[in-house]
Amino acid sequence: ESRWPFLFGAIIVPSLIQVVILPFLPESPRYLLLEKHNRSKAEKAFQKFLGKDDVSQEIEEVLAESRAQRNTKLVSVVQLLRMRAVRWQILTVVVTMGCYQLCGLNAIWYYTNNIFSESGIDRETIPYVALSTGGVETLAAVFSGLVIERLGRRPLLLGGFGLMIVFFAVLTVSLTLQNTVYWLPYLSIFCILAIIASFCIGPGGIPFVLTGELFQQSQRPAAFMIAGTVNWLCNFAVGLLFPFIQAGLQTYCFLVFAGVCFAGAAYLFFVLPETKNKTFHEISQAFAKRNKVPLEMQEMNHYPGERKPSEEQESNFTSPVDNGETIKRIV
Repeated sequence: ESRWPFLFGAIIVPSLIQVVILPFLPESPRYLLLEKHNRSKAEKAFQKFLGKDDVSQEIEEVLAESRAQRNTKLVSVVQLLRMRAVRWQILTVVVTMGCYQLCGLNAIWYYTNNIFSESGIDRETIPYVALSTGGVETLAAVFSGLVIERLGRRPLLLGGFGLMIVFFAVLTVSLTLQNTVYWLPYLSIFCILAIIASFCIGPGGIPFVLTGELFQQSQRPAAFMIAGTVNWLCNFAVGLLFPFIQAGLQTYCFLVFAGVCFAGAAYLFFVLPETKNKTFHEISQAFAKRNKVPLEMQEMNHYPGERKPSEEQESNFTSPVDNGETIKRIV
């Protein structure tokens, strides 16, 4: 126990790993194209990220968004909430962020020792079991990062919530009957580790990715403010209410979180389109019918200021790319 301050030094290890790995990672394609004006490197970065050779559509999309942003101001939170064309996108972010906190994982983190004690595990063994949860979380997060661009966002979100429902149900049964069968406490440990892994492969990281994908650049700051507010309010609610839920429902308390996971999975199944390798235009089209706005209005929402008189549309647009070479484009 006297050596606990050395734990702070452990932060050096992942920091050094990042310092070594980051130079080998590709730069942001938007940064290379819009800030460095280097089209060739931007294309290579897009090809590496997306895993395909033809990235001309993505390049044109970035340039179109850049042109639009010149005449577009940042949207406030109030303005974003009033926009009919993004209502279901906002609701999707609220649901995913709400489920991110209310699915029960924070309750497990906050009260791991109590949960393991209730499972009949010796207090001397609890710190080692708690340590294993961190290892499982790390492995599951790495797995999610490796497969997210292959499987897509929807399968990982729905699969993660679905597995959490199953393991919450099994955990409830094992906690209820733990005094009747000697090996059930070990099943409870397995269920807790499985719940953590299920959370990390999808619901643990994808909600933040979706917030960036569902909105254009001028709307993202306001969208992230909404997402962050929902995130921390739900976090506070879990920490405040879980002890009362646990005291009132006893071993059935985790069925509440299973219900939250089911509700979130049902919403995402019927509402959320797959966003993998989709442009902002394609994603907005998927939401256009649900938002009850014409496709043309949905397009204008994503690229305001790009609609100009026909004479202006024929004007030349020049953009410095490829290390200073100027390429003429027709708007």
